[in-house]
Amino acid sequence: MARIQAIRGMNDLLPGQTPAWRYLENTAAEVFSRYGYDEIRTPVLEQTELFKRSIGEVTDIVEKEMYTFEDRNGDSLTLRPEGTAGVVRAGEQHGLLFNQVQRLWYRGPMFRHERPQKGRYRQFHQIGAECFGMAGPDIDAEVILLTARLWKHLGLTEHVRLELNSLGSNEARARYRDALVSYLRQYESDLDEDSRRRLNTNPLRILDTKDPETRKILTDAPVLTDYLDEASRAHFEGLCQALDACGVRYVVNPALVRGLDYYCLTVFEWVTDALGAQGTVCAGGRYDGLVAQLGGKPTPAVGFAMGVERLILMLESLGLLPEDINPAPDAAVIAVGQGTQTYALTVAEDLRTALPAARIQQICGGGSFKSQMKKADKSGARWVLIIGENEAAAGQVTVKPLRAEGEQQTLEKNAVNAYLARCLGIEAEKS
Repeated sequence: MARIQAIRGMNDLLPGQTPAWRYLENTAAEVFSRYGYDEIRTPVLEQTELFKRSIGEVTDIVEKEMYTFEDRNGDSLTLRPEGTAGVVRAGEQHGLLFNQVQRLWYRGPMFRHERPQKGRYRQFHQIGAECFGMAGPDIDAEVILLTARLWKHLGLTEHVRLELNSLGSNEARARYRDALVSYLRQYESDLDEDSRRRLNTNPLRILDTKDPETRKILTDAPVLTDYLDEASRAHFEGLCQALDACGVRYVVNPALVRGLDYYCLTVFEWVTDALGAQGTVCAGGRYDGLVAQLGGKPTPAVGFAMGVERLILMLESLGLLPEDINPAPDAAVIAVGQGTQTYALTVAEDLRTALPAARIQQICGGGSFKSQMKKADKSGARWVLIIGENEAAAGQVTVKPLRAEGEQQTLEKNAVNAYLARCLGIEAEKS
């Protein structure tokens, strides 16, 4: 019988990989907490209509990339391709948004049916934030400052750069869209296939094309910033002034538009060259109309999402993961002989109770003294606690250093906690 394999582009995270993920997620959670953000967790499966109404039916995601199917009731359901729409739906459904200020963050898997490549998969993971009820450029600045602080904690500051743009109001963007389409119609036959299709559906997406010939044509295209209204200009200037005051470097990129229909005003990306070709590791912006678009009251909103896989690749390739993200046990406990296993379990449990900061691993499954010692050594433990029939009968434990200084000695069971605490330089809990 053939082995069942994982679906292409949906990868297992093995024990040797998860410490890096845990390090990144825990670091992000700490930064979010320091800024006063609360975590929200939404389902991976939503009604398809949610994404059609939020992302836009003519975007690449909805047209080509969503995992959509009918359930047994005939309802069209979709595995979430991004996190913002689900957070908005949850906030509106549970009364978290109207006339309220919310700072929320999330983490979890997203799903898009695209060609898998290094750092980009069909099941991928994002960490993101969504803020509601704040209309000024100060909250735009805050979410960017938050990500800049995360890069500092991770050691990535010198390996990423910030690009900014303003899409303006919906009215300003519509005027620019008309001007751009009018310009590109002159060169329609020279555009690449994707750009010709987007000319009739989502023309602003042509601005970030990778096709060299289309990029040449765009050199003389109208510039979005020339079509901004005064309120949009003031908002963007306020954002830039705030970033300047806080010492965050950035580049204004007039071609930065983002791929989702719901953005307005501020858009930004953190990009890197550390993975070879330039890639985006974090992106976001304002989406003041999305809550109303999904049936709620008009609510200003801004957010971002970062790709976990790409950040992990960066941390690994740049050697920025701490050496102690997957620490070995402080002590391993082995039990050899008849009637020793239960006693050994009580020793290990007493240690875990008395020394909550210590990592204690029980070598289970039996075996000879030699085989268990090999397992204890392979675990990387600094000490091994040996319990044979003599120790079990006398209520004792033999303590042997494996990767630490000291001599092997046999102690009374009630003395082991304090002894190991001294060896490890930690405090024992008072009973």
